[in-house]
Amino acid sequence: MPYDRPWKSFDDQLALLRSRGLRINDEASALTWLRRVGYYRLSAYWYPFRVFRLTQDAATGEIGTRRTDDFVPDTRFTDAVELYLFDRRLRVLLSDALERIEVSLRVELAYRLGENDTFAHLHADAFHPTFRERRFGGSSETAFDAWQRRYGGLVARSKEDFVKHYHDRHGPDLPIWVAIEVWDFGAVSQLLAMARVPDQQAIAQRYGIKDWKVFSSWVRALSYLRNLVAHHSRVWNRNMVSQPKMPTANAPDWCADFVGKPDLLSKPFVYLEIVRYLVQLVCPGSQWPQRMAEHLMAFPAQASQRKLTVSAMCVPNGWEGRWKPGSGK
Repeated sequence: MPYDRPWKSFDDQLALLRSRGLRINDEASALTWLRRVGYYRLSAYWYPFRVFRLTQDAATGEIGTRRTDDFVPDTRFTDAVELYLFDRRLRVLLSDALERIEVSLRVELAYRLGENDTFAHLHADAFHPTFRERRFGGSSETAFDAWQRRYGGLVARSKEDFVKHYHDRHGPDLPIWVAIEVWDFGAVSQLLAMARVPDQQAIAQRYGIKDWKVFSSWVRALSYLRNLVAHHSRVWNRNMVSQPKMPTANAPDWCADFVGKPDLLSKPFVYLEIVRYLVQLVCPGSQWPQRMAEHLMAFPAQASQRKLTVSAMCVPNGWEGRWKPGSGK
């Protein structure tokens, strides 16, 4: 269908929201938020406050629901703003933790692969033949070729002095323990997924996970999460696309809350559990779990008759206990 919605001024946007039942207690403040953050970004945070209507399919008689443009009674503009600020702080905390995990994974990959080949990341025979030859989405490009293209772009875009230094003194190729400094989380995830099984097993066991396939899925899921965080995308109640696997044997205690529960694996909290678990391994004694727990428990109250809670992230009962300082479960 052709897009036919006209451009609207900030005043018109506010008038539209008011006509749909959104309460605007401070018009000047609301206009400031629309100018600063934008209608479309904020709409993700007032979307949960819209009214549901029952529908019935004329052909099948099937009953369903659809969300209307109208808001639940007593919903305020500030309800959406507070959710936006909660989600923003959530992303800031995740960015801090994901950086620590990413750096640790880079080192582990370089240490393991570099022991046998200084330039392992450039040599196809350093990786599992089946994994490196995978093709995705009908592409003729192999996983290894796709990684090489990505890595080449990261090196070309890098402004780091060490890259120029190595190129000037040693030629075009960076040894793996230097190359890791230009990798992003996606490059780490893709390279790990191509590694030989013994290499993946050794790296997974370094983080206390016996099943290398589970650990690879965790890294892939955290790469997806890192993309959401880096692009300032909504996280708190999102349906997550990259679902992590759960170990069924020799698993950390907390995994039992998620095994066999696909509905929980598609929501954000399991990602937070993986991050917490890895941060405690990478940075023992870190206060990050406590800071995240305090943030989650400070979920903003709303004036709206529809009350949202942190449960939209699919938090299991009793989660607070293992997020206390000193807990390693």
